Amino acid sequence: MIAADSAPADRSPETGTAADAALEAPTLVMSRSSVLGHLRLVVRYHELLVALVRKELKVRYKGSTLGFLWSLLNPLLYLAVFYYVFEVVLEAGIPNFAVFLLSGLLAWNLFSSSLLTGTGAIVDNGALVKKVYFPREILPLANVGASLIHFFLQLIVMAFALVITRWSVDPAYVWLVLPALIVLLLLASAFAIFLAAANVYARDTRHLVDVLMLAWFWLTPIAYAYSLLASRLGDRSWVMLLNPVTSVTLAMQRGIYGRTYGNPGPDGVPQALIPDENQLWYLRNLGIVGAGALILLVLAVMVFDRAEGNFAEEI
Repeated sequence: MIAADSAPADRSPETGTAADAALEAPTLVMSRSSVLGHLRLVVRYHELLVALVRKELKVRYKGSTLGFLWSLLNPLLYLAVFYYVFEVVLEAGIPNFAVFLLSGLLAWNLFSSSLLTGTGAIVDNGALVKKVYFPREILPLANVGASLIHFFLQLIVMAFALVITRWSVDPAYVWLVLPALIVLLLLASAFAIFLAAANVYARDTRHLVDVLMLAWFWLTPIAYAYSLLASRLGDRSWVMLLNPVTSVTLAMQRGIYGRTYGNPGPDGVPQALIPDENQLWYLRNLGIVGAGALILLVLAVMVFDRAEGNFAEEI
């Protein structure tokens, strides 16, 4: 195995692009690099990243009759099941439960899909890793990119739900969706890069992630109101915010669903759903999670940098 002393050039006279040069380069393993160096390489190989995102989307639905329609059926199936359980059986009392559920579910689908597919990114592309040089972190990032495409496709379901139910978003809070999405992408990228490296050395990582994601889902206020647990925790309700996805979900729900109170309970008092706080409260929480996500991303890249030297042998 050959180690490179410096990064490949941006352009090659023979191939014309950095992505083409990567496919012909004999180097398989890059020398140790800083976090900033890894970032520069990802930017340099952005064409390859885009190509791998396309490949992930094609492979995921290869031979499928419905193709991308499956990404729309996923939230619809969740909606049907949870609507029946929480509205028909349990009578949760959440007005327009469809919009409430989808506003948090879309964020969760992006996060969980990024982690579940990103964990196996290096192992699943072992043949490519052994043959040519390119920044290996591009592989889990391509899975995050593919999940982002599905997120935008699933927004179509969200838009239809808003139109059909004639439910209007809160114009004073809807802008929170953008910073929430950015924070979520940082968080998903950090976990995907770390888990992809860990899975090369411990193949049980993928199965462990499958189990943990199920528990993580129910620890996040998506299918139920945040206040349901917060009211029981009382002064310790801040514990729920230790789950980083909670802050993202609450911002999505506040921006899209918009309502902070539901139907009146048996005592005639409207049920609290989402924290009735100002924009700065939500933005503060997103800022804290975003700062933590950046730290996690730096640590994940450092771990990845130390681990990638033996990827080819371990695969």
